[in-house]
Amino acid sequence: MGCSVSTSSRSACSSGSRGEAVSPLCFEIGFCGTKRTKRTFSDHVITLQNLPSVPNRIFTNGKSRTSCIFTRQGRKGINQDAMIVWEDFMSEDVTFCGVFDGHGPQGHLVARKVRDALPLKLLSSMHSYQSRQNGSGGACLKGNLKKSDGSPEDRLNCLWKETFMKSYKAMDKELRSHPNLDCFCSGSTAVTIVKQGPNLFMGYIGDSRAIMGSKDSNGSMVAIQLTVDLKPDLPREAERIKKCKGRVFALQDEPEVPRVWLPFDDAPGLAMARAFGDFCLKEYGVISIPEFSHRLLTERDQFIVLASDGVWDVLSNEEVVEIVSLAPTRSSAARILVDSAAREWKLKYPTSKMDDCAVVCLFLDGKMDTESDYEEQGLSSATVQSNHSGNAIETDDGQKTELYLPRNFTVRSSEESDSYGRVAAEFEGNVDAVSTEDQNWSGLEGVTRVNSLVQLPRFSEERPNP
Repeated sequence: MGCSVSTSSRSACSSGSRGEAVSPLCFEIGFCGTKRTKRTFSDHVITLQNLPSVPNRIFTNGKSRTSCIFTRQGRKGINQDAMIVWEDFMSEDVTFCGVFDGHGPQGHLVARKVRDALPLKLLSSMHSYQSRQNGSGGACLKGNLKKSDGSPEDRLNCLWKETFMKSYKAMDKELRSHPNLDCFCSGSTAVTIVKQGPNLFMGYIGDSRAIMGSKDSNGSMVAIQLTVDLKPDLPREAERIKKCKGRVFALQDEPEVPRVWLPFDDAPGLAMARAFGDFCLKEYGVISIPEFSHRLLTERDQFIVLASDGVWDVLSNEEVVEIVSLAPTRSSAARILVDSAAREWKLKYPTSKMDDCAVVCLFLDGKMDTESDYEEQGLSSATVQSNHSGNAIETDDGQKTELYLPRNFTVRSSEESDSYGRVAAEFEGNVDAVSTEDQNWSGLEGVTRVNSLVQLPRFSEERPNP
C-alpha cells in the first residue's frame, strides 16, 4: 500500500493587474500578482518509498528550523509513540506537525504508519483539489488571509476541513486493508496541525493533545488548550457509542478511566472514543472522524506543544507552558519537557509503569538556537534531516535496527482482567452535545497509569448477533 502525490501541474498562482482570471488555489504564501519563485507542493513527487530523502522532515529526536521534537520509551515495552515535523509542507511557510500514540499489540506499527502516510494523504487531497479547479476562475487562497466580508478565510477553512476529513477516512481505510498490519485490536491516536502563515488548522482523534503558549495583555505566559481529549465519557461520544450498541463503563479499580467495550464481551476496554484502527470496535461507535478547528494566530502566540498523554497524565497545561518557556534553549525544550514528565511519573505514581512520551514544540516566530547551543544539549545534528539515512532503517512493517526492551503488550491477560470488577453505572447521565470550546479536559487523573486496552476480545460461536 502506498501513497503518492503527482506533481505535474502548472503554476497555481498567476494574475495580472487588469483583472485576468486567477487559478483557484495558491499555496505559496505571498501575493497572487507576483511571479512564483518559491517551491510548492506540486514541484516534486512524494511517495512512502522516497520519504527518507524529503528535506525539512524530522521524526526522531532533534530539531528543525522552527521546532524541536523528543520521545522517550516508557516502562511498558517498545515505544508506541511517533511524531513528525515537516517544514515547507506543500509550500514555504507551511508546516505540518503531528503526534501519534499507538496502543494494542501492533500499536507501534500503526502509529508509525499513520505518521508516514497521513501527511501524504493531505498532500494528495490538496493536489486533487488543485487539479479539479485549474482554470475554473476560483479565488486564490493565500496563507496570509485576514477575515473579510468576502470570506476567503471561510473558503480556506472549508477546504482544509474537507481535506482533513477525507485524509483521515482514507488513512483508516488503508489500515483496514493493509496486508501486513493487523489493526483489529491495535490502533493509534492522532493530533495534527497545519500552520499556513497565520492560519492554524487542526485535526485530531483520541487523547493526544495540543496546547499553545501565549502572552496575555500583561505580558504573562498563559496556556490555551487547542484540542479536546476525546474520551468515551464525553456526553456526545458516549451517546454515539451506545447508539451503536457499544458499552461505556469504568473498571472498579480505576473508576476515573471510562472505556469502550464490545456489547457481548468485556473487551477490549479502549480508553478513547476515536482512533485509527481498532476495527473490532468500529461497528460499535468508535470512529476515526477527526475533530477539526481553525485558529488565526496573533503576535502574542509564542509556541505550540503537541504531546501524547504520557505527558498530560502528569503535567497540567500551565506546567507544560512554564517548562517550555523557561527552557535554557529552544532546541532543548522538548527533551526537558519529557524529562520533567518522567520525574513526575516517579513522584506521583511510583508503583506504576511510566507511559511513553512524545513531544513536538513548534515556535511560532520561526526562530531557533544556534548550532552550538544545539550540540550542547547532546543531540546529534544528524537528526536534523534532510535525512538521507535516518529513515531508511525503519520499514513499513516497523523493522528498525535500534535495540528495544522486550515487548510488554499493553493489554491485560484474561486471568488478570477477570479479577477486576466494573462500575455498574455506565455514564447514563447527560448526553447533551458539548462544545469543544467549553471543555478543558485535564489529563491529570492518570489515564495511562493503566493500559489503553484491557484485553483482547474472545470471539466464539456463542457470540450473539448484534
